[in-house]
Amino acid sequence: MTRIDDTPAATALAPVRRARERFLGGRPPGEEIPDALAEAWRRARFLGVRRDLTPPPAPVPAHSPLLDAARPVLDRVLPTLTGGDTALVLADSRCRVLWSGGAGPPAAGCDLSERAVGHHSAVLALRLGRRAETHGPEHVLDVWQGLSAVSVPVYEPGAGRPAGTVTALTPLREDRAPHPGAALAEATALAVESELLGRARPPERLLLDAYLGQAPEGRAVVALDGSSRIVSSGAARLLSDETLTGLERRATALLRDAGAADGRRTREFPVPDGAGLVVRMTPVVHEGEVIGALAVARPDPADGTAATPARTPGRGGGERLPGLTGASGPWRVAVARATGLARTAEPLLLTGEAGVGKSSLARALFAWRGSTAPLVVDAAEGAPGDVPRWCHALAEGDGAPPLLVLHAERLGQPDVAALLSLLARRPEVPLTATHTPGTRVGPCLRRLLDLLTARSVVLPPLRERVEDIPVLLPELAGRPSPGRPPLSWSLDARRALEQHSWPGNVAELSQVVREVAEHRRATGPVRRGELPPGLRVPPAARRLSGMERAERTAILEALRRHGGNKARAAESLGIGRATLYRKLRALGADQP
Repeated sequence: MTRIDDTPAATALAPVRRARERFLGGRPPGEEIPDALAEAWRRARFLGVRRDLTPPPAPVPAHSPLLDAARPVLDRVLPTLTGGDTALVLADSRCRVLWSGGAGPPAAGCDLSERAVGHHSAVLALRLGRRAETHGPEHVLDVWQGLSAVSVPVYEPGAGRPAGTVTALTPLREDRAPHPGAALAEATALAVESELLGRARPPERLLLDAYLGQAPEGRAVVALDGSSRIVSSGAARLLSDETLTGLERRATALLRDAGAADGRRTREFPVPDGAGLVVRMTPVVHEGEVIGALAVARPDPADGTAATPARTPGRGGGERLPGLTGASGPWRVAVARATGLARTAEPLLLTGEAGVGKSSLARALFAWRGSTAPLVVDAAEGAPGDVPRWCHALAEGDGAPPLLVLHAERLGQPDVAALLSLLARRPEVPLTATHTPGTRVGPCLRRLLDLLTARSVVLPPLRERVEDIPVLLPELAGRPSPGRPPLSWSLDARRALEQHSWPGNVAELSQVVREVAEHRRATGPVRRGELPPGLRVPPAARRLSGMERAERTAILEALRRHGGNKARAAESLGIGRATLYRKLRALGADQP
């Protein structure tokens, strides 16, 4: 099975083989496989990847800094592969094979992009930014059915993005987990990263060191030298391409004016599209010369919008909507993609778990575009005849307003058929739909979703943007009753909210806030004891990373499903009971 962590892969691949054959035969794959794998197969079908393909050729760049840095490492590793059953492959960030060695690997110059060959471990590792595995029947191509692969991303020094991947390939052995080549792939990737770092020229190293000193996790930092830039993950989430281009122009001007009296002073200025952000740009000097600049973005304390930078960018003043506020990276990325796609009146699909705010965002996008109020069909409420009638009006192009379809997963067969006919006649039709994955999808609806995939936005669940909870709380509480103070929250209560799994997402949080506001009789900040019983889990002793929060959530959910039985919970998670106890203690989730 596909793995993205250190949990052993399942050895029974027979259900995956059956699901693959069903899918390639034109039938639904069934519920025996993870949703992520089924979605990867559907993307491959949408991209036209056939099972009988072999990896096509791809032009290898004449000069590759990644390959130059990797050659000494690969030369040391290659003798260890002789006579064994393991192959090693180096690919760049576009999944072009730069080097291969060992037992029958793909030849250099192959195109292994998802568009060309579908799902495999290197594509998954680049997307997730961490180690990933795929095994035999998880691949679309027949030629890879006998292979197990593990890929590790190779990161550019300080850039926060992978320059490529190192992949280890072995014959498929269902009883071998974790992948036998995982240690080799990780060691090779680490060595290549060290070579990349050591090859940086002295001024580049100085600029890189300055960047690393200012770029802890989540901070928005950009290093610029007038011709290239290093962008932290925090800056990539907060700053648009236009803003980064503007920073490059300012850095170029700073380098040009370095000899002037004020050419080496630190400068501070607001970001026009940064919703309350200000940038502090500091020159980096090497041997008396300005070699670059370091730009650090932070909230502007003088701007009231700084606490909620993800305002709806309305043309009439940007009024915020309850449930759409957020400053976290995942939320800002989703909103930015949605607004980018909404600039043209073409079909748009908003997808995500129940309660993440798809309907509210859809309505906000219509207001942002300043378009005519949409015709709204909520399939959850049942509106027989509305979809075909309005699809007919849109197809005729008689000035009908745009169409908003909510809960597309509940559409009936005639409604889906009407939408497919509309898209066939008018591919650019102003249609926006929301979809909640998780229910069984028939072939007709699957075809509709596949058509909308190219212009789709996945909204993050609340558990992946818990830093937005303190900002969402006052929005969801609304105005207090006359004579009552606004609802406030103690630190302990906020930590309890941030550590909850939120299966109902923002909608569930809104319900909790309303219940607390309606039933509390105490004064002062809300305390942990006033929260619903399921939210009173003791807090972790330290601040957890995103991966640790996800792991903690999975463990608590397993314990809840199994009534607190740790043995059954450990079995469902695929770990030993001793491992479960250790993780509970480490993540601050152990309960009496």
